[in-house]
Amino acid sequence: MLLIYTQKITPRIDYVFKHICARILGLDITITAVIEELIAHTGPKLSYGKQPMGNELFFQSEGLLLQQGFESQDITVKIWDDTVGFFGTSPKSALAFDIFSASFYLLTRYEEYLPHVKDEIGRFPASESLAFKENFLNRPVVDIWAYKFKTVLLEAYPDLNFPKKSLKIHSVVEAGQPYAYMQRGFLRSLSGYAMDLWKLKMRNIGKRTQVLVRLRKDPYNTFTWLVNTAKRSRSKLTVFFLLGDAVNFSESLNTQRRTFNMLVKFVSDYKEVGLIFSFEALASYDKLKKEKERMEITTNRTLTSTMNDQFLVNLPEIYRNLVELEVEKDFTMLYENVPGFRASTCTPFLFYDLDSEIKTPLIIHPVAMTTKAFDKKYESDIIKTFNGAYKSVVEVNGTFSMLFSNRDFSATERNKIWRSLFSENLQIHD
Repeated sequence: MLLIYTQKITPRIDYVFKHICARILGLDITITAVIEELIAHTGPKLSYGKQPMGNELFFQSEGLLLQQGFESQDITVKIWDDTVGFFGTSPKSALAFDIFSASFYLLTRYEEYLPHVKDEIGRFPASESLAFKENFLNRPVVDIWAYKFKTVLLEAYPDLNFPKKSLKIHSVVEAGQPYAYMQRGFLRSLSGYAMDLWKLKMRNIGKRTQVLVRLRKDPYNTFTWLVNTAKRSRSKLTVFFLLGDAVNFSESLNTQRRTFNMLVKFVSDYKEVGLIFSFEALASYDKLKKEKERMEITTNRTLTSTMNDQFLVNLPEIYRNLVELEVEKDFTMLYENVPGFRASTCTPFLFYDLDSEIKTPLIIHPVAMTTKAFDKKYESDIIKTFNGAYKSVVEVNGTFSMLFSNRDFSATERNKIWRSLFSENLQIHD
């Protein structure tokens, strides 16, 4: 057990030390503000503050964890060995940077509370982030810093016991459009025919007709392949379905139909099923609750994992609603079109509400990349980026997650790379 002394225990200090020490490193800690406990403790201990109390292991505080609310921060990012750091410290500190304040800034998405330019949907774009601007978006720096902290602890306390950790893989599949042509109903099918005819896509008209008369399998219905590939693997998989209306009318389908419900139940028999909250519902707690209840009725299970349509995260309102709905895990912490670690960590973390200054039970599950981020990339570029992100997670024994779509596994030449990455790189077998 590691004793951590600080002159004042704030919710921020409690939150970030428990993420770094417990969630990332698996270390038992006790935080105290009683100086006598620090002095009397004979085991591993450290202090965190402006000045050391004595000869103990000391980490200097930049001050962010003693503040409340949010305001613009003066941040200078510097090279630090093989990584970067900010919130520099004095030579008295055991680390060159206050990794606890810096980690809090990144994990809470502090910058997303500050004034910023939004994209056309209302999302926080990657280009606005500190990690993108300073070129460290592609690495989980919070985890990297945690392992630097571990090295310093072991130098001071060689007998300190850290549990063995290993890489975890948790793939995510977005199935907001599980069928290309089936289960759309008369009006949507008619609209699809009209659109294909208007654009002179005669091949699509032929495919649609063959699927509707059962002469051909729907190209987006790849769930049998998906389940068969993943069900014998120890890797985690969550498949997310949309029960509300899609943003585009032509992509919506009748989710009340028996065939759709049977599909959801089929997948849930083998792997976890999650819910994509519809874009319309994201502004209404009552609609979110209704969609959650519908999914639970369909699967006959308590819903634990959700994702927001169009990957919209407006902090803190949307996450507050998820907390109220008792959702356990959210998988929206990503940038749709840019690979990288949006919260600079590859370890699931608790949502901290900066407005209320409280740690919530909602677990935010970071996703490293989506297939859509590679729409116009060559296969060699995809593999290079994937390998780089995967290696960075392996180095810190974190959790690697990549977001696919069921459409990525349809039998086309372009999709071979996605089928290969999913089946050969992201499945762990005994």
